[in-house]
Amino acid sequence: MVTTSGAADRIAVDAMGGDLGPAEVVAAVKLALSQYAALSGITLVGDEAVLAPLVAQAGLTRNSRLTLHHASEVITMEDKPLNALKRKKDSSMVRAIELVKSGAAGVVVSCGNTGALMAGGTLRLRTMEGIARPALAAVCPREGGHFVLIDAGANPEARPEHLVHNAILGSHYCRVMLGVASPRVGLMTIGTEEGKGNALITETNELLRKVGSLVNYAGPIEGFHVFAEHVDVVVCDGFVGNIMIKSWESLVRFFSTMLKEELQANPMRATGALLSKGAFNALKERINPERYGGAPLLGLNGNIFKAHGSSNRRAIKYAINAAHEMVKANINPQIEADVARANELIAQPAFT
Repeated sequence: MVTTSGAADRIAVDAMGGDLGPAEVVAAVKLALSQYAALSGITLVGDEAVLAPLVAQAGLTRNSRLTLHHASEVITMEDKPLNALKRKKDSSMVRAIELVKSGAAGVVVSCGNTGALMAGGTLRLRTMEGIARPALAAVCPREGGHFVLIDAGANPEARPEHLVHNAILGSHYCRVMLGVASPRVGLMTIGTEEGKGNALITETNELLRKVGSLVNYAGPIEGFHVFAEHVDVVVCDGFVGNIMIKSWESLVRFFSTMLKEELQANPMRATGALLSKGAFNALKERINPERYGGAPLLGLNGNIFKAHGSSNRRAIKYAINAAHEMVKANINPQIEADVARANELIAQPAFT
């Protein structure tokens, strides 16, 4: 397992895979290095002939806090994940993952092809002992704060034990990113009445109650509970989670556009909007999907942080900081221990 000492505190940033190109990534790195003094170092991974001039133009100096690692190829958004991993072994994404595998970095941050990043991370880093499938954990706003949604899209065909592992993964990540000492975990379903939901939900509910000493399980929750101050971790399979996260992001953009149109409808509203600018800015920041930069792929023998493909420099900066917090917390050993104990409890026969 990768430790978090020495070079493994470094953040390997895939500079080539995002929609906005390497210049935006370099700009994000400049912001991160200037705003987060605790960062031990960043390694930009990509074509050095492209990156070196961008680094110089940004006024950055290559030193112990910023190094370049050459990679001649790029995995694009159009590439099929497994084919790309086989054909483009010198891609920036693959080389960044290998830095984590070798212990030369503690975490990968990438805006690149999600499927390739998940497949590459799983194939090269492997899942932790006892975990069959990794999961993406996204931080979302709710009444009174934020919650962790897991799985946000890594494993669309989950089994009950996968969702139990997700509850453990999400709880540990919630402690790190949101500072919740004992996160309340809810299982996403269509009703809280006994017997509601499909077989996956029914069996997962039973197993989560069985591992209650490891997770603060609050029981099944419905859609209207999600954005209320009800739970801190929402557990679901990747199919449901991906729909939820993309619907929320789309809804944020919809309401932002609609609110802007309504506030500019006439001079009186525009004046009122100007007087309330501070409140609107605070609300925008609170619900901004960029605030946490993306989602970590949890459950691997190493750390991977997936930022949105369309991330701008501000979002990538947030992703770098979130990745740094995750590495600093070094949660993987405790996750592995909790998963081992959960698997023991799951395997025990039920009382009759």
